[in-house]
Amino acid sequence: MGQLDGRLALITGGTRGIGAAVAQRFAAEGADLIIAARTSDDLEAIDDSLRSQGYDRAILVPFDVARHEPAIELSNIVHERFGKLDVLVSNAGMLGTLMPVAQMEAAEFEKIIATNLSALQYQLYAFHDLLRASDAGRLIAVSSGAALHPRSYWSPYGAAKAAMEFVLQSYVKEIKGTPVRANIIDPGRIRTTMRADAYPGEDPLSLPQPECITGTFVRLAQASCTDNGTRVVAEIEGGWTPQPGDEDRWARQPNGNFLPA
Repeated sequence: MGQLDGRLALITGGTRGIGAAVAQRFAAEGADLIIAARTSDDLEAIDDSLRSQGYDRAILVPFDVARHEPAIELSNIVHERFGKLDVLVSNAGMLGTLMPVAQMEAAEFEKIIATNLSALQYQLYAFHDLLRASDAGRLIAVSSGAALHPRSYWSPYGAAKAAMEFVLQSYVKEIKGTPVRANIIDPGRIRTTMRADAYPGEDPLSLPQPECITGTFVRLAQASCTDNGTRVVAEIEGGWTPQPGDEDRWARQPNGNFLPA
């Protein structure tokens, strides 16, 4: 028996990096998956990967989180077919170009804001009633440490993530008295393409793989999870340890897992 047996989960940005790792872990835990991403090639690749592991139940949906219409269209399909949604992982995001905000053209700024901030509101509008129809609806929004620490050249991404967290915390207050729970995950330093784009001089082998943080997603997706409005830094599990000489960047927890120091 998996920890998510019978739970219907929608994962946006579910074909690469953290999203793909969460999809694979949720599948292993018995969830029924709806995987949403922008390109058909990426959707086919994650489906092939899941099928190679014996999982053939994924529903694949081309999906642009920066537009509100796809969220409404998908919610109508989910309503007609399932009548509810147990878990929504709002993961899709984009870093954009790191550059001085005074030099960034409006179209680039607005696209970053739409992908990292507006997308959550579109999803709340489209999927709240479906989460409410579940006996234990769970929303997990993926954020970033950039939401807490302003830095040069990161203006639209950091601002969008900070505002996204504000939106989610407002939503938490609005769902009191319902079975829905909503929480934020900060994945920390993880070996992804986005991380490599942001820090091209960093050795990717010094970072844990996305698979190492999926346990936190599973915990927050379970019907038994009572956290609501919590901002969680994902624990690094699976026996991962820092490279020699890099230990000061990581804090070992009493359970043997790690967090970014």
